[in-house]
Amino acid sequence: MKYNFDEIIDRRNTNSMNTDGFREYLFKGRENLNFPYKDDEFVRMWIADMDFATPPEIIEAIHKRLNHRIFGYSQVFDPNYYAALSNWTTRMYDWTFPKEQLVTSPGIIPALYELCEYICKPDEKVLILTPSYAFFQSAVEFNNLELVCSELNNEQGHYTINYADLEAKANDPKVTLCIFCNPHNPTGRLWKEEELREVGEICLRNNVWIISDEIHCDLLRSGLSHTPFAKLFPQSDRIVTCMAPSKTFNMAGLMFSNVIIPNKMLRELWLCRHYSFKNPLSIAATQAAYEHGQQWHKELLQYLDDNFKFTDEFLSKYLPEAEFKIPEATYLAWVNISKYISGEEDLTGLFAAQAGVLLEGGSMFVDHGHGYIRLNLACPRAILKKGLQRIAAFLNSYRASHSI
Repeated sequence: MKYNFDEIIDRRNTNSMNTDGFREYLFKGRENLNFPYKDDEFVRMWIADMDFATPPEIIEAIHKRLNHRIFGYSQVFDPNYYAALSNWTTRMYDWTFPKEQLVTSPGIIPALYELCEYICKPDEKVLILTPSYAFFQSAVEFNNLELVCSELNNEQGHYTINYADLEAKANDPKVTLCIFCNPHNPTGRLWKEEELREVGEICLRNNVWIISDEIHCDLLRSGLSHTPFAKLFPQSDRIVTCMAPSKTFNMAGLMFSNVIIPNKMLRELWLCRHYSFKNPLSIAATQAAYEHGQQWHKELLQYLDDNFKFTDEFLSKYLPEAEFKIPEATYLAWVNISKYISGEEDLTGLFAAQAGVLLEGGSMFVDHGHGYIRLNLACPRAILKKGLQRIAAFLNSYRASHSI
Protein backbone atom coordinates (compact mmCIF):
# COMPACT_ATOMS: atom_id res chain seq x y z
CA MET A 1 0.00 0.00 0.00
CA LYS A 2 1.06 3.58 -0.65
CA TYR A 3 -0.45 4.74 2.66
CA ASN A 4 0.34 3.43 6.14
CA PHE A 5 -2.82 2.57 8.05
CA ASP A 6 -0.85 0.69 10.72
CA GLU A 7 0.68 3.91 12.04
CA ILE A 8 -0.35 4.67 15.63
CA ILE A 9 -0.79 8.42 16.16
CA ASP A 10 -1.02 9.88 19.67
CA ARG A 11 -4.13 12.07 19.68
CA ARG A 12 -3.92 13.18 23.30
CA ASN A 13 -3.80 16.89 24.13
CA THR A 14 -5.15 17.92 20.72
CA ASN A 15 -8.67 18.80 21.96
CA SER A 16 -9.83 15.51 20.43
CA MET A 17 -13.22 14.21 21.55
CA ASN A 18 -11.82 10.70 21.17
CA THR A 19 -9.07 11.15 23.75
CA ASP A 20 -9.68 14.38 25.64
CA GLY A 21 -13.48 14.62 25.64
CA PHE A 22 -14.73 11.09 26.24
CA ARG A 23 -15.74 11.76 29.85
CA GLU A 24 -17.94 14.71 28.89
CA TYR A 25 -19.67 12.78 26.09
CA LEU A 26 -19.96 9.23 27.41
CA PHE A 27 -20.39 10.03 31.10
CA LYS A 28 -22.13 13.41 31.06
CA GLY A 29 -22.89 14.40 34.63
CA ARG A 30 -20.47 11.76 35.89
CA GLU A 31 -17.23 13.18 34.49
CA ASN A 32 -15.39 12.62 37.78
CA LEU A 33 -15.86 8.85 37.74
CA ASN A 34 -12.79 6.94 38.86
CA PHE A 35 -11.71 3.98 36.73
CA PRO A 36 -9.01 1.39 37.41
CA TYR A 37 -7.50 2.53 34.11
CA LYS A 38 -5.75 5.82 33.51
CA ASP A 39 -7.28 7.89 30.73
CA ASP A 40 -4.38 7.15 28.38
CA GLU A 41 -4.68 3.40 29.03
CA PHE A 42 -8.13 3.02 27.48
CA VAL A 43 -8.61 1.39 24.09
CA ARG A 44 -10.91 3.77 22.26
CA MET A 45 -13.51 2.20 19.99
CA TRP A 46 -16.36 4.63 20.46
CA ILE A 47 -16.77 7.93 18.58
CA ALA A 48 -17.12 7.58 14.81
CA ASP A 49 -13.95 9.17 13.57
CA MET A 50 -10.84 7.27 12.47
CA ASP A 51 -7.44 6.76 14.04
CA PHE A 52 -5.86 7.05 10.59
CA ALA A 53 -4.01 10.14 9.39
CA THR A 54 -6.04 12.33 7.07
CA PRO A 55 -4.77 11.85 3.49
CA PRO A 56 -1.58 13.80 2.74
CA GLU A 57 -3.20 15.28 -0.37
CA ILE A 58 -5.73 17.02 1.88
CA ILE A 59 -3.07 18.18 4.31
CA GLU A 60 -1.07 19.57 1.39
CA ALA A 61 -4.11 21.57 0.22
CA ILE A 62 -4.54 22.99 3.72
CA HIS A 63 -0.86 23.97 3.79
CA LYS A 64 -1.23 25.68 0.43
CA ARG A 65 -4.22 27.67 1.71
CA LEU A 66 -2.39 28.46 4.96
CA ASN A 67 0.46 29.95 2.99
CA HIS A 68 -1.91 32.57 1.64
CA ARG A 69 -1.86 33.94 5.23
CA ILE A 70 -5.27 35.65 5.23
CA PHE A 71 -8.33 33.84 6.62
CA GLY A 72 -11.15 36.30 6.20
CA TYR A 73 -14.86 35.67 5.69
CA SER A 74 -15.23 32.95 3.08
CA GLN A 75 -17.86 31.12 1.07
CA VAL A 76 -17.68 28.69 -1.83
CA PHE A 77 -17.25 30.86 -4.91
CA ASP A 78 -14.86 28.73 -6.98
CA PRO A 79 -16.86 26.73 -9.60
CA ASN A 80 -14.22 24.02 -9.35
CA TYR A 81 -15.68 23.00 -5.98
CA TYR A 82 -18.98 21.94 -7.51
CA ALA A 83 -17.11 20.28 -10.38
CA ALA A 84 -15.01 18.26 -7.92
CA LEU A 85 -18.05 17.10 -5.94
CA SER A 86 -20.11 16.40 -9.05
CA ASN A 87 -17.29 14.38 -10.59
CA TRP A 88 -17.03 12.35 -7.37
CA THR A 89 -20.75 11.56 -7.19
CA THR A 90 -20.83 10.71 -10.89
CA ARG A 91 -17.84 8.40 -10.59
CA MET A 92 -18.96 6.77 -7.34
CA TYR A 93 -22.77 6.59 -7.71
CA ASP A 94 -23.52 7.44 -11.36
CA TRP A 95 -25.53 10.41 -10.06
CA THR A 96 -25.23 14.15 -9.88
CA PHE A 97 -27.42 17.21 -9.37
CA PRO A 98 -27.72 20.80 -10.64
CA LYS A 99 -25.29 23.24 -9.09
CA GLU A 100 -28.05 25.50 -7.80
CA GLN A 101 -29.35 22.72 -5.53
CA LEU A 102 -26.10 22.58 -3.54
CA VAL A 103 -25.74 24.33 -0.19
CA THR A 104 -23.23 23.62 2.54
CA SER A 105 -23.38 23.29 6.31
CA PRO A 106 -20.88 22.96 9.17
CA GLY A 107 -22.04 19.34 9.44
CA ILE A 108 -24.94 17.01 8.81
CA ILE A 109 -26.06 17.18 12.44
CA PRO A 110 -26.44 20.99 12.33
CA ALA A 111 -28.21 20.60 8.99
CA LEU A 112 -30.72 18.20 10.52
CA TYR A 113 -31.48 20.64 13.32
CA GLU A 114 -32.18 23.39 10.77
CA LEU A 115 -34.10 21.26 8.28
CA CYS A 116 -36.47 19.93 10.94
CA GLU A 117 -37.37 23.51 11.77
CA TYR A 118 -37.76 24.59 8.13
CA ILE A 119 -39.82 21.59 7.00
CA CYS A 120 -42.07 20.90 9.99
CA LYS A 121 -44.73 22.94 11.76
CA PRO A 122 -44.61 23.00 15.59
CA ASP A 123 -47.31 20.34 16.10
CA GLU A 124 -45.97 17.84 13.55
CA LYS A 125 -44.08 14.56 13.83
CA VAL A 126 -40.86 13.08 12.46
CA LEU A 127 -40.43 9.41 11.57
CA ILE A 128 -37.19 7.46 12.00
CA LEU A 129 -36.19 3.78 11.87
CA THR A 130 -34.74 2.23 15.01
CA PRO A 131 -32.16 1.46 16.22
CA SER A 132 -31.06 4.89 15.12
CA TYR A 133 -28.26 7.39 15.28
CA ALA A 134 -29.16 9.32 18.42
CA PHE A 135 -28.82 12.79 16.89
CA PHE A 136 -31.86 12.12 14.71
CA GLN A 137 -33.86 12.06 17.93
CA SER A 138 -31.98 15.09 19.26
CA ALA A 139 -32.78 17.17 16.17
CA VAL A 140 -36.47 16.30 16.49
CA GLU A 141 -36.69 17.03 20.20
CA PHE A 142 -34.68 20.26 19.89
CA ASN A 143 -37.43 21.58 17.62
CA ASN A 144 -40.17 20.41 20.00
CA LEU A 145 -41.50 17.96 17.46
CA GLU A 146 -42.84 14.49 18.24
CA LEU A 147 -40.65 11.49 17.42
CA VAL A 148 -42.24 8.43 15.80
CA CYS A 149 -40.19 5.22 15.58
CA SER A 150 -40.56 2.29 13.22
CA GLU A 151 -38.58 -0.72 14.42
CA LEU A 152 -36.42 -2.52 11.88
CA ASN A 153 -36.91 -6.28 11.55
CA ASN A 154 -33.93 -8.15 12.99
CA GLU A 155 -33.41 -11.65 11.69
CA GLN A 156 -30.27 -13.01 13.38
CA GLY A 157 -28.43 -9.75 12.87
CA HIS A 158 -29.75 -8.98 9.38
CA TYR A 159 -31.95 -5.90 9.43
CA THR A 160 -34.83 -5.20 7.08
CA ILE A 161 -37.60 -2.61 6.95
CA ASN A 162 -41.08 -3.30 8.28
CA TYR A 163 -42.96 -1.68 5.42
CA ALA A 164 -46.42 -2.26 6.89
CA ASP A 165 -45.44 -0.50 10.11
CA LEU A 166 -43.69 2.29 8.18
CA GLU A 167 -46.80 2.80 6.02
CA ALA A 168 -49.11 2.90 9.04
CA LYS A 169 -47.00 5.56 10.72
CA ALA A 170 -46.38 7.60 7.57
CA ASN A 171 -50.16 7.63 7.03
CA ASP A 172 -50.57 9.84 10.11
CA PRO A 173 -51.20 13.33 8.63
CA LYS A 174 -49.08 14.83 11.42
CA VAL A 175 -46.03 12.86 10.22
CA THR A 176 -44.47 15.22 7.67
CA LEU A 177 -40.80 14.19 7.65
CA CYS A 178 -38.77 10.98 7.64
CA ILE A 179 -35.07 11.13 8.53
CA PHE A 180 -33.55 8.12 6.82
CA CYS A 181 -30.00 6.80 7.21
CA ASN A 182 -28.53 5.50 3.92
CA PRO A 183 -26.41 3.42 4.58
CA HIS A 184 -27.72 2.68 8.04
CA ASN A 185 -26.01 3.51 11.31
CA PRO A 186 -25.57 1.53 13.56
CA THR A 187 -26.42 -1.71 11.73
CA GLY A 188 -24.34 -1.10 8.61
CA ARG A 189 -27.10 -2.06 6.17
CA LEU A 190 -26.52 -0.92 2.61
CA TRP A 191 -30.07 -0.52 1.39
CA LYS A 192 -30.90 -2.09 -1.95
CA GLU A 193 -32.61 -0.10 -4.69
CA GLU A 194 -35.90 -1.95 -4.18
CA GLU A 195 -35.82 -1.16 -0.45
CA LEU A 196 -35.20 2.52 -1.09
CA ARG A 197 -37.95 2.60 -3.72
CA GLU A 198 -40.46 1.08 -1.31
CA VAL A 199 -39.59 3.56 1.46
CA GLY A 200 -39.67 6.46 -0.98
CA GLU A 201 -43.03 5.49 -2.41
CA ILE A 202 -44.52 5.11 1.08
CA CYS A 203 -43.27 8.52 2.17
CA LEU A 204 -44.06 10.45 -0.99
CA ARG A 205 -47.60 9.14 -1.40
CA ASN A 206 -48.24 10.16 2.22
CA ASN A 207 -46.78 13.65 1.65
CA VAL A 208 -43.82 12.93 3.91
CA TRP A 209 -40.54 14.70 3.17
CA ILE A 210 -37.32 12.64 3.28
CA ILE A 211 -33.94 13.72 4.58
CA SER A 212 -31.44 11.08 3.51
CA ASP A 213 -28.34 11.11 5.69
CA GLU A 214 -25.70 9.56 3.42
CA ILE A 215 -22.60 10.36 5.44
CA HIS A 216 -21.42 6.71 5.35
CA CYS A 217 -22.01 6.28 1.60
CA ASP A 218 -18.32 5.97 0.70
CA LEU A 219 -17.50 3.49 3.46
CA LEU A 220 -18.64 0.25 1.85
CA ARG A 221 -17.10 -3.17 1.70
CA SER A 222 -15.06 -3.54 -1.46
CA GLY A 223 -17.07 -4.33 -4.56
CA LEU A 224 -20.35 -2.83 -3.32
CA SER A 225 -21.91 0.39 -4.56
CA HIS A 226 -24.11 3.04 -2.99
CA THR A 227 -27.42 4.28 -4.38
CA PRO A 228 -28.35 7.87 -3.43
CA PHE A 229 -32.00 8.00 -2.38
CA ALA A 230 -32.72 10.98 -4.63
CA LYS A 231 -31.31 9.15 -7.67
CA LEU A 232 -34.36 6.86 -7.68
CA PHE A 233 -36.88 9.73 -7.57
CA PRO A 234 -35.62 12.35 -10.03
CA GLN A 235 -39.11 13.84 -10.45
CA SER A 236 -39.51 14.57 -6.73
CA ASP A 237 -38.19 17.68 -5.04
CA ARG A 238 -39.04 16.46 -1.52
CA ILE A 239 -35.87 14.42 -0.91
CA VAL A 240 -32.98 16.29 0.73
CA THR A 241 -29.58 14.58 0.46
CA CYS A 242 -26.86 15.12 3.08
CA MET A 243 -23.30 14.04 2.24
CA ALA A 244 -19.90 14.89 3.68
CA PRO A 245 -16.22 14.00 3.35
CA SER A 246 -15.87 13.92 7.13
CA LYS A 247 -16.25 10.19 7.76
CA THR A 248 -14.61 9.11 4.49
CA PHE A 249 -11.41 11.11 4.84
CA ASN A 250 -11.26 11.58 8.64
CA MET A 251 -11.81 15.32 8.64
CA ALA A 252 -14.90 15.69 10.84
CA GLY A 253 -13.27 18.46 12.84
CA LEU A 254 -13.15 20.67 9.76
CA MET A 255 -16.95 20.90 9.98
CA PHE A 256 -18.05 20.87 6.36
CA SER A 257 -20.85 18.99 4.62
CA ASN A 258 -22.88 19.13 1.41
CA VAL A 259 -26.66 19.44 1.45
CA ILE A 260 -28.56 18.99 -1.81
CA ILE A 261 -31.99 20.67 -1.67
CA PRO A 262 -33.99 20.33 -4.91
CA ASN A 263 -37.09 22.13 -3.57
CA LYS A 264 -36.77 25.81 -4.45
CA MET A 265 -38.88 27.15 -1.55
CA LEU A 266 -36.99 25.08 1.04
CA ARG A 267 -33.67 26.05 -0.50
CA GLU A 268 -34.55 29.74 -0.44
CA LEU A 269 -35.59 29.44 3.19
CA TRP A 270 -32.25 27.78 3.97
CA LEU A 271 -30.31 30.50 2.14
CA CYS A 272 -32.29 33.20 3.92
CA ARG A 273 -31.87 31.85 7.44
CA HIS A 274 -28.68 29.78 7.43
CA TYR A 275 -25.42 31.42 8.57
CA SER A 276 -23.48 30.99 5.36
CA PHE A 277 -19.81 31.80 6.01
CA LYS A 278 -17.33 28.91 5.78
CA ASN A 279 -13.91 28.04 7.13
CA PRO A 280 -11.52 28.67 4.20
CA LEU A 281 -9.34 25.72 5.24
CA SER A 282 -12.38 23.44 5.17
CA ILE A 283 -13.26 24.50 1.65
CA ALA A 284 -9.74 23.80 0.41
CA ALA A 285 -9.58 20.47 2.23
CA THR A 286 -12.94 19.24 0.98
CA GLN A 287 -12.22 20.12 -2.63
CA ALA A 288 -8.86 18.34 -2.40
CA ALA A 289 -10.55 15.24 -0.95
CA TYR A 290 -12.87 14.94 -3.94
CA GLU A 291 -10.16 15.78 -6.48
CA HIS A 292 -7.24 13.75 -5.13
CA GLY A 293 -8.53 11.29 -2.51
CA GLN A 294 -9.52 8.32 -4.65
CA GLN A 295 -6.38 6.19 -4.20
CA TRP A 296 -6.29 6.77 -0.44
CA HIS A 297 -9.98 5.91 -0.27
CA LYS A 298 -9.43 2.68 -2.20
CA GLU A 299 -6.67 1.57 0.18
CA LEU A 300 -8.75 2.58 3.20
CA LEU A 301 -11.57 0.28 2.11
CA GLN A 302 -9.16 -2.64 1.73
CA TYR A 303 -7.76 -2.04 5.22
CA LEU A 304 -11.26 -1.83 6.68
CA ASP A 305 -12.25 -5.06 4.88
CA ASP A 306 -9.31 -6.76 6.57
CA ASN A 307 -10.21 -5.29 9.96
CA PHE A 308 -13.74 -6.63 9.65
CA LYS A 309 -12.45 -10.05 8.60
CA PHE A 310 -10.07 -10.04 11.58
CA THR A 311 -12.93 -9.10 13.92
CA ASP A 312 -15.24 -11.77 12.53
CA GLU A 313 -12.60 -14.47 12.96
CA PHE A 314 -11.68 -13.26 16.45
CA LEU A 315 -15.28 -13.21 17.68
CA SER A 316 -15.97 -16.64 16.18
CA LYS A 317 -13.02 -18.06 18.10
CA TYR A 318 -13.14 -16.23 21.43
CA LEU A 319 -16.80 -15.12 21.72
CA PRO A 320 -18.61 -17.73 19.65
CA GLU A 321 -22.04 -16.85 21.06
CA ALA A 322 -21.78 -13.20 20.10
CA GLU A 323 -23.98 -12.37 17.12
CA PHE A 324 -22.07 -10.47 14.47
CA LYS A 325 -22.27 -10.07 10.72
CA ILE A 326 -19.74 -8.10 8.71
CA PRO A 327 -21.74 -5.02 7.69
CA GLU A 328 -22.07 -3.92 4.09
CA ALA A 329 -21.19 -0.34 5.02
CA THR A 330 -19.63 1.92 7.68
CA TYR A 331 -16.53 1.14 9.76
CA LEU A 332 -18.72 0.22 12.74
CA ALA A 333 -19.33 -3.26 14.12
CA TRP A 334 -22.78 -3.85 15.66
CA VAL A 335 -22.39 -6.83 17.99
CA ASN A 336 -25.08 -8.63 19.99
CA ILE A 337 -23.52 -9.74 23.29
CA SER A 338 -26.77 -10.54 25.11
CA LYS A 339 -25.73 -14.18 25.66
CA TYR A 340 -22.81 -12.94 27.72
CA ILE A 341 -24.28 -10.02 29.62
CA SER A 342 -27.66 -8.52 30.42
CA GLY A 343 -28.71 -5.77 28.04
CA GLU A 344 -30.07 -3.80 30.97
CA GLU A 345 -26.55 -3.11 32.20
CA ASP A 346 -24.82 0.22 31.56
CA LEU A 347 -22.59 -1.38 28.96
CA THR A 348 -20.58 1.77 28.23
CA GLY A 349 -19.73 2.24 31.91
CA LEU A 350 -19.13 -1.45 32.51
CA PHE A 351 -16.68 -1.89 29.64
CA ALA A 352 -14.83 1.26 30.66
CA ALA A 353 -14.49 0.15 34.27
CA GLN A 354 -13.94 -3.57 33.78
CA ALA A 355 -12.26 -3.89 30.38
CA GLY A 356 -10.58 -0.55 29.78
CA VAL A 357 -12.42 -0.17 26.48
CA LEU A 358 -14.43 2.89 25.48
CA LEU A 359 -17.41 1.90 23.36
CA GLU A 360 -21.06 2.77 22.90
CA GLY A 361 -23.73 0.48 24.30
CA GLY A 362 -26.79 -0.21 22.18
CA SER A 363 -29.06 1.77 24.50
CA MET A 364 -27.45 4.93 23.10
CA PHE A 365 -29.21 4.33 19.75
CA VAL A 366 -32.71 5.53 20.61
CA ASP A 367 -34.47 2.14 20.87
CA HIS A 368 -34.16 -1.58 20.10
CA GLY A 369 -30.42 -1.67 20.72
CA HIS A 370 -30.31 -3.32 24.15
CA GLY A 371 -27.77 -6.10 24.37
CA TYR A 372 -25.63 -4.63 21.59
CA ILE A 373 -22.35 -2.77 21.50
CA ARG A 374 -21.07 -0.62 18.66
CA LEU A 375 -17.34 -0.82 17.96
CA ASN A 376 -15.34 1.55 15.77
CA LEU A 377 -12.96 -0.59 13.71
CA ALA A 378 -11.28 2.32 11.90
CA CYS A 379 -8.03 1.95 13.78
CA PRO A 380 -4.63 0.28 13.31
CA ARG A 381 -4.78 -3.51 13.54
CA ALA A 382 -2.68 -3.56 16.73
CA ILE A 383 -5.21 -1.36 18.54
CA LEU A 384 -8.13 -3.41 17.21
CA LYS A 385 -6.56 -6.64 18.43
CA LYS A 386 -5.90 -5.20 21.88
CA GLY A 387 -9.46 -3.92 22.19
CA LEU A 388 -11.02 -7.20 21.12
CA GLN A 389 -8.81 -9.15 23.52
CA ARG A 390 -9.96 -6.99 26.40
CA ILE A 391 -13.62 -7.30 25.37
CA ALA A 392 -13.41 -11.09 25.11
CA ALA A 393 -11.58 -11.51 28.40
CA PHE A 394 -14.13 -9.38 30.23
CA LEU A 395 -17.24 -10.98 28.70
CA ASN A 396 -16.06 -14.55 29.28
CA SER A 397 -15.14 -13.70 32.86
CA TYR A 398 -18.43 -11.89 33.43
CA ARG A 399 -20.56 -14.76 32.16
CA ALA A 400 -18.59 -17.30 34.21
CA SER A 401 -19.17 -15.32 37.39
CA HIS A 402 -22.79 -14.31 36.76
CA SER A 403 -24.17 -17.52 35.21
CA ILE A 404 -25.64 -15.68 32.21
